[in-house]
Amino acid sequence: MNNPLLEKFDAAPFSKIKNEHFLPAIKALITETKVEIDDIAQNPDSPSFENTVDAIERTGSQLDRVTSIFFNLNGAETNDELQQIAQEVSPLLSEFKNDLLLNEPLFQRVKTVYGHRETISLNQEQQMLLEKLYKRFSRNGANLPEEKKVQLRKIDAELAQSTLKFGEHVLAETNAFEMLLTQETDLAGLPESIKEAATHAARDKGKEGWLITLDYPSYVPFMKYAENRKLRKELSLAFGSKGFHENAANNEAIVLTIVNLRHQRARLLGYPSHAHFVLEERMAESPEKVNAFLTELLIKAKPAAQFEFDELEAFAKKLDGIDRLEKWDGAFYAEKLKQERFALDDETLKPFFSLNQVIDGVFLVANKLYGLNFNEVHYIDTYHADVKTYEVQDEDGNYVALFYADFHPRSGKRGGAWMTSFKPQQIKNGVNERPHVSIVCNFSKPTPDKPSLLTFNEVTTLFHEFGHALHGMLANTTYSGLSGTSVFWDFVELPSQVMENWCYEKESLELFAKHYQTGATIPMEYIQKIKESATFHEGMQTLRQLSFGLLDMAWHGSDPSNINNVKAFEEAAFLSTNLYPTTPDTCMSTSFSHIFQGGYSAGYYSYKWAEVLDADAFEYFKQEGIFNRKVAQKFKTYVLSQGGTQDPMDLYVQFRGQKPNPEALLRRAGLLGSKN
Repeated sequence: MNNPLLEKFDAAPFSKIKNEHFLPAIKALITETKVEIDDIAQNPDSPSFENTVDAIERTGSQLDRVTSIFFNLNGAETNDELQQIAQEVSPLLSEFKNDLLLNEPLFQRVKTVYGHRETISLNQEQQMLLEKLYKRFSRNGANLPEEKKVQLRKIDAELAQSTLKFGEHVLAETNAFEMLLTQETDLAGLPESIKEAATHAARDKGKEGWLITLDYPSYVPFMKYAENRKLRKELSLAFGSKGFHENAANNEAIVLTIVNLRHQRARLLGYPSHAHFVLEERMAESPEKVNAFLTELLIKAKPAAQFEFDELEAFAKKLDGIDRLEKWDGAFYAEKLKQERFALDDETLKPFFSLNQVIDGVFLVANKLYGLNFNEVHYIDTYHADVKTYEVQDEDGNYVALFYADFHPRSGKRGGAWMTSFKPQQIKNGVNERPHVSIVCNFSKPTPDKPSLLTFNEVTTLFHEFGHALHGMLANTTYSGLSGTSVFWDFVELPSQVMENWCYEKESLELFAKHYQTGATIPMEYIQKIKESATFHEGMQTLRQLSFGLLDMAWHGSDPSNINNVKAFEEAAFLSTNLYPTTPDTCMSTSFSHIFQGGYSAGYYSYKWAEVLDADAFEYFKQEGIFNRKVAQKFKTYVLSQGGTQDPMDLYVQFRGQKPNPEALLRRAGLLGSKN
């Protein structure tokens, strides 16, 4: 078979790739990479940094590229066939990873170099690569006796399949639910743009009426604006019960399988829990530090959150006689209270945030900060017609990166938003190979009458993912394994979260927030209200994020072998953060993809951790001017370009001149003088 994945390519050749190409290509590339590895392991020369560490880092580049294309497609443009291939590919890759990391002669060479690290001359990046490679072996069982290595392989293969199955179930449940409304009275409260989108969604499925789904652009506005409380409840329960129904897509057993396998794996490697294993390679260092961090924020946020909740409940009672605020009421009454308090809502703002304008805006911000230029090009192959492609250049016209952007929901695309990569940055044979970076979002599609208009929350989402993309695009390291977003997980959110700050600043908003029909710049009073409303219900929002972090630590911070009821365990974990009454028919864990499918297990706290970093970092920008090139250059030099070449706290201090101050976050959130 003529397989495009086995040929050399620069940009991914999407139009040539068929599903049947993946399995044979991955099998062939695993075999090829094994030969490369064996050559290093059997090298008769004494182990050195060059013939062992550098050589290992350079192996399998084509395999890495093909698997990244495959798994990115499985997230953004999947189908039953791809999902089936994923079930076959995952254990193969898991087995290959173990073949590499449990290769005794190879490990002995790495161990020898590591043992002589004090006496050989290595630069900072080489030292970090050696340390990470040695830890990669030791943390994956290289020091284990043979029978335990066999156990580890079995666990890893089961984990790979279980996490995949978890994600497939969540996607199936999301796609399976549809709420078709045929009475216009059921749409009371919904803005015209949402009704219009619901009409088109129904027509796309060959139906008459208005179709509401669990995709974010449909679900979120319905929960925020729909006056029909019964329908809000129906939608909320459907959203909250993904993976929790008595059907083939139930994830309860899979959750227990995943946490138990992770715990067994950690114990096998000599760690008390999965969280201890994970956090050894994080800024936070230990579960004790994470729990102390979350608890400190909880103490600060809880009084404010309770005050906000009581106020909201009283508001709902006054407005509609509701005695008890339920989960399906929160967004609806919060929006009404916000409108009353600030006379500002998403529908007022959306005309100023057409997707194309916001894209231009984020590009302009990147230009003013880092001198980047984004030129849309149409000759790059893409996996779907919706995907836009851009060549990125610096001020001198030098090529920086290739940038893909995929903005709209589809049935084959998982929910949420993420940044990913199709080709890493590295310096190889004296050539600085530039990266191919992609962001994937789920924003409302344009209609025949209107462009895609973003809610303010979607604007911040776009800036957030673009911050991750900058981290990838501006990477400038020798080794791909240390490049771009290959950093400690609780540092990776700093570039993304700091970018969100530009969405709230007058100087930035005036660059791109222009009415899609009239071209008028967003009025000053709207900007003022955006600033004032930025901390609206910040206590409740903080509590919500903390609840997710605490649930994650509960699942992964101790022995889960005695847990037999996912729902009961989750309720106990949520006890300190509960504001709303619990709903017996819903369960968050069964669709908590971040920790059971993505890479956030024992790491969800990192969103809040990075918020401390980003609040402190942006205070520096504000002191010097939000478009100050000197500060931006320091951020680029010490954060965006360095990847994982140094300890992240050292990088942060080089940028900021000091360690991050947690009070910067509390100041920004308005939680220093907590309400009571």
